[in-house]
Amino acid sequence: MGTMPPRAHILVVNGRKVRQPVFVIGAPHSGADLFGRALKQSAGFHVTIGQEAVQGVVYAFARSPSIQRGRSDAAATVMRDAFAQAWQVTAHCCLTCSPFCRDAGRVTGPSCCVSERDIVRYGDASPDLMYCADALVDAFPDARLVQIVRDGRDVVAAMLGDPQTLAWFKPGMANVETEFPNPFFGIETEQDLEIWPELSAAGKCALRWRGAVRAMARLRTSLSSQQLTTLRYESMLQDPVAAASAVSGFVGDKVAPVAVRASRRDGQPAVEPGAWRRHLTTSQLTEIESVAGPDLRRVGYLD
Repeated sequence: MGTMPPRAHILVVNGRKVRQPVFVIGAPHSGADLFGRALKQSAGFHVTIGQEAVQGVVYAFARSPSIQRGRSDAAATVMRDAFAQAWQVTAHCCLTCSPFCRDAGRVTGPSCCVSERDIVRYGDASPDLMYCADALVDAFPDARLVQIVRDGRDVVAAMLGDPQTLAWFKPGMANVETEFPNPFFGIETEQDLEIWPELSAAGKCALRWRGAVRAMARLRTSLSSQQLTTLRYESMLQDPVAAASAVSGFVGDKVAPVAVRASRRDGQPAVEPGAWRRHLTTSQLTEIESVAGPDLRRVGYLD
């Protein structure tokens, strides 16, 4: 007797069914937030970025992946419930959103970034969402995933300039001893766990990038080209119109180009492609290549 196919769950938010939601994923500082901003500003899209209901679940799953193992149905239910709350449109729904999401939605005061009647598609580009990719696909089998890949050396340079990212490496935060393997920190093997205490911050950032691009490579082998597409950060900035056109074809709705000026934060340029040459020391580059050299070559960033 054959097994029964999984029962489809249709999420209804704001009185309409959620069809083919778009999720943007990538390693930290790979540009998922920038593409999320463009998606949020695209006509018909209601996109959240770091909304409290979602971010809490993301970090629970990302930091403790063991709670998902063998419980895919339960994890999918939790993800659907989080987005049911995050995507709900009310008069003051943006008050609890992250500052970045409010800025991307051009929200000031107690208003809402989108009109309920204009919504055609839903999406999310929350930080570290990529560590929940499997649960997202289980929750929304028709989801469209856009994964952003960026030169790991530039990612490390950007991470080293971000106190919030570096805070994860503090002894009280890095749960590498209690969660193994630990995708959040890129720790896959006993050898990774053994070298972890000896790595500098740059090495730990490189390990996180390596773990992320390996996870994205596994996604590419498990999902169809109709479900997943990959976009390079460098292409997104160098030719934003072409990148937006490619993703528009993938998701089936027009997506706005990334505004290059949005890659500037606090009045300072973000680490532009190739800026690692100015920001990283020789010893840091040596350590990065030791940790992630083969992966940098595999994705085309090292000869």
